[in-house]
Amino acid sequence: MGSANISFDNIPASIRKPGKYFEFNTKLAVRTLPGNQQKVLIVGQRLAAGTVQANTLVDIFSAADANTYFGRGSMLALMVAAAVAANPYLSLQAIAMDDAGAGVAASGTITITGPATAAGVLTVQVGDMLVQVAIANADTATVIAAALNAQFAKQPDLPLSATAAAGVVTVSAKNKGTLGNAIKVSATVTNGIGVTAVASALASGATDPTIATVLATVFAAGHNIIITPWNDTVNLTALRTHLDNASGPLEQRGVIGVYAHVGTVSQATTLAASIDSGRLTGALLPGCYENVFELAAAYGAVIASEEDPARPLNTLALTGISAPPQASWLDRVSVENCLWNGVTPLTVGPGNKVQIERAITTYTLDPQSIPDVSLLDLTTIRTLDYVRKAVRERIALHYPREKLSEKTAPKVRSDILDVLYKCEELEIVEFVADNSPGVIVERDLQDNNRLDAKIPCNVVNGLHVFAGRIDLLL
Repeated sequence: MGSANISFDNIPASIRKPGKYFEFNTKLAVRTLPGNQQKVLIVGQRLAAGTVQANTLVDIFSAADANTYFGRGSMLALMVAAAVAANPYLSLQAIAMDDAGAGVAASGTITITGPATAAGVLTVQVGDMLVQVAIANADTATVIAAALNAQFAKQPDLPLSATAAAGVVTVSAKNKGTLGNAIKVSATVTNGIGVTAVASALASGATDPTIATVLATVFAAGHNIIITPWNDTVNLTALRTHLDNASGPLEQRGVIGVYAHVGTVSQATTLAASIDSGRLTGALLPGCYENVFELAAAYGAVIASEEDPARPLNTLALTGISAPPQASWLDRVSVENCLWNGVTPLTVGPGNKVQIERAITTYTLDPQSIPDVSLLDLTTIRTLDYVRKAVRERIALHYPREKLSEKTAPKVRSDILDVLYKCEELEIVEFVADNSPGVIVERDLQDNNRLDAKIPCNVVNGLHVFAGRIDLLL
């Protein structure tokens, strides 16, 4: 059994042969805090050309991987490219979905007239990508349309495919579903006198896949951030359920969900109110040139770039996301409206950089419909997740085969306080000494093999507002 204060795992007490016996104990070796690398999962739709089948979790190391795995121009490949552009050092996995069986691809047209009486250039903008063809003098509408169709085929990373008939090029989203309706297409002619080009808005895309079908596959995978391309209530509700289950006290895999919106403030705040989750954050950038799923991927990647859970994300830029037209920029009233209604506003800063104004969750009301700011900032839930992880790992490392005696609870309490003080040194929590009397570790009243603990956690808040009064003295 060993002495009262020293126990052995591998040296039995029954030894009688003389000798000097030593074993190695590594349980107390780790006294630091755990790292907080953010493991990111992107969910999206694939194309038949992809080599990785649906519902298969894969590691992603580059945008080129995603092109091979999911097909060039697929929703998921474009999301990965946007995420890697925003944060090249992601710890990234992806899982693909096929288009819904009842899905319909969005489509639109580019109608060209001619003939040209002077040389020029036809430019079609698809999101933030340009498709350009030269116009020669005397080119007819049919010739120009055929050239444009051929150029579409030469740019496989476009989210659209094209066909041409006479002077009309019909473009269709490569992936079926409602998100294709939001792909922006415009056409302009430079110098090509006699030629016009008019692009219609994409429409008729319908029926998205349901994210719940893949969430079961990744339930135990331990992701910290899940990025979804869909921003409808059905899919976000399914994601909310997954986040709550995976992050609950029994599973303890703290995870947040990320989505985006490119519509109006009213649409975004209405959606956020229908979700009301402290683990879901949605970014708004009205008029965004990029697809909404690319914006979501970039936002989630930037969140993952900050491993300090308590540090605000204010002013962090979404590299790779273009500034929308100035008329679409959020004004101060709109920003305040977002921040009071569960939406993370993205604004345009110096250098036309799209950046995070303040990252918040969609949680605004408690179950009684009473306004509740406890989980307003995204940093709050991320901090709570980290503190739980740090305490859990310390207890697991130091007490893998511990007996439960009167000496056990004080030792566990000491370890918990040590974790909290180290978190305080990193400005993750504060006022540990003041709250230390509230750290209670005691035997459970119903289970003789269980310890219960109460751990006050005063999280460090972000400095979001500074107010000063300047007194005029004459």
